[in-house]
Amino acid sequence: MLELWYSVESFIERGGQVLWLIALTLFLMWTLILERLWYFRSGHREQVERVIGVWNSRDEKNSWHARQVRSSLISQVRSGLAQGVGMIQSMVALCPLLGLLGTVTGMIGVFEIMSLTGSSNARLMAEGVSKATIPTMSGMVAALSGLYFSVTLQNYVKRETDRIADMLTVG
Repeated sequence: MLELWYSVESFIERGGQVLWLIALTLFLMWTLILERLWYFRSGHREQVERVIGVWNSRDEKNSWHARQVRSSLISQVRSGLAQGVGMIQSMVALCPLLGLLGTVTGMIGVFEIMSLTGSSNARLMAEGVSKATIPTMSGMVAALSGLYFSVTLQNYVKRETDRIADMLTVG
């Protein structure tokens, strides 16, 4: 376990402090993804049962007022499903930007070394180049890890909302 920690610490040392921001963003993004998956498997079913119960308990389902109630029930389901999905999408978009921030800070380090030494010695610049490339890679990998689930969650929200709308028949 300690060896794993030392490996992570060494990686962050080579990539710079921006990697901590990427790691925090990645942790929050995956926490939200797992929360959404948990909600879909448990809380969403309860909400669907409640909404269908409310709709089926209505005697009249064809008037303007009934259509507004139906629209409100569908909106409640959609709201429950979509909660947090926008934040997940934002974090997916934020990860590569944080990687670019690391690139910029790493390149500033390269230019500082060049200005201090007055030369372009590759060995001296290697640390700055490392701090420029590792965050970029990390930001992209973090974004890719959440991109699939972000799109999948968004599609699930749309499909499930349409399914509930079909279940709440008018007339």
